[in-house]
Amino acid sequence: MKLVMTSAAALLLGTTAVLAGGIERAPHSLSALFEPGTNFVELSYGHVSPEVTGQDEALFGGSSFGDIADSYNFFGIAYKRQINDNLSAALIVEQPFGADLLYPTPTAPGEGSVALGGTAVDVSSTTYTAVVRYRMENNFGFHAGLRGSRADGNVKLQGMAYGPVNGYEVDLDTDTAWGWTAGVSWEKPEIAARVSLTYNSDIEHEFDTTESGPLVDPDGPGPIPAVPLLSGTSTTKVKTPKSWNLEFQTGVAADTLVFGSIRWVDWSSFLVDPENFVRVTGAGLVELEDTTTYTLGVGRKFNENWSGSASFSFEKSGDDLVSPLAPTNGKKGITLAAIYTRDNMKITTGINYTKLGDASPETSDVARAHIRDADLVGVGVKVGFTF
Repeated sequence: MKLVMTSAAALLLGTTAVLAGGIERAPHSLSALFEPGTNFVELSYGHVSPEVTGQDEALFGGSSFGDIADSYNFFGIAYKRQINDNLSAALIVEQPFGADLLYPTPTAPGEGSVALGGTAVDVSSTTYTAVVRYRMENNFGFHAGLRGSRADGNVKLQGMAYGPVNGYEVDLDTDTAWGWTAGVSWEKPEIAARVSLTYNSDIEHEFDTTESGPLVDPDGPGPIPAVPLLSGTSTTKVKTPKSWNLEFQTGVAADTLVFGSIRWVDWSSFLVDPENFVRVTGAGLVELEDTTTYTLGVGRKFNENWSGSASFSFEKSGDDLVSPLAPTNGKKGITLAAIYTRDNMKITTGINYTKLGDASPETSDVARAHIRDADLVGVGVKVGFTF
C-alpha cells in the first residue's frame, strides 16, 4: 500500500507548535530523516497566538490582569541526503525552546497584577542537528548525531509577591553548546509502518551572567547598611533537558494511516540558578516538573494530490503551584492538517487549538495569582521538495 502521507506530514506538532511543558514551543523532530526517496529539503513556518489571563490572590487585592503571553513566530529548515541505499544524513535547524511573557502592571483599580506586575521572561533558542541513519536489510535501522544549541535569556522579577527581591533582573548572554542524539527504528514500507525511538541528551550552557537588583539589608534594621548583594557578574550553568521521543505510524486500511507519539522531557533538571540570586534567596529562578506528552491521530489520502490528518494531544497536569515564568499546567489540543502533493513538491498546512491547564503562579511555595481558561491557536506551513 502506497501512501502519500508520511510522519513528516502527519505529525503536525512539528508544523503548528504547541506550548508544552516548561518553555517548550515545539518538540524536536527528525521526520525529514525518514522521508522516502532520494534527497529532500523542507522549509517550515508557524505563528502561535496564546491567550493567558489571570487574577491576583485576594491578599494582593484580587485584581484581574490581561494577556501575559505574546504571540510568536518560528522557522525551520531540514535537508536530507540519501548517500546510498542504506545510508542517509540530515541537517535540521529548528526553534524548540522559547518564552515571551510579561505580567501587566496596575493601570487602574482592579486592573493589572499587583502581585507579579512587571515580571517578564524573554528566552530564545535555535537548535542545529546533524544526524546520520543506517538502514539494514531486515528493516531495522539506527541513527545518531550531534545537536548544537544557541540560546540567550532575560528575566525580570517585579511585583509585591517578590518582597525584598522585587526589581531583580538577570541577563544571560548568548551561548552555544553541544549535545548528541541517538535512536533506533523499524519500518515496513508495504503497509507504511514505522516505529522510531530517539534519545536527545541534555545540553549544558555556560551563560555569561549580569545580575542587578534592589539593595539588600543583611541584618534588617541593624547596624549593617543595605548593600548591592544582588548585583554582579558571573557564569550560570543551565541544562536544556534530555528527552525521549517514541513515534509510530501504520497503515490500517487502503489510503488510511494511524500515527502517534509519546514524548518525555526531563524538565526537573532545567535549573536557572544565578550566583547572587541563590546566595541571597537560597533558591533558583525556576523549578519545573517532568512532562509526558501523548499524541494520536489519523491520516487519509483523498486522491492523488490531496491528503488530510487530524490528531489529538494530551499532557497531564502536575502540581497546581507553578513558576510565574511558566504559568500553565498540562494541555489538551487538536490539530487539523491538509497536505497537497504534486510531482516532487509537498505542501502541508495545519491549524492547532490547545486548551492550556489552569495553574497558580507561586513564590515561596505560596500561590500569588491564578491562571484560568488559557488557550492558544497556532497555524503553520511546510513546503518540501524531493530531488
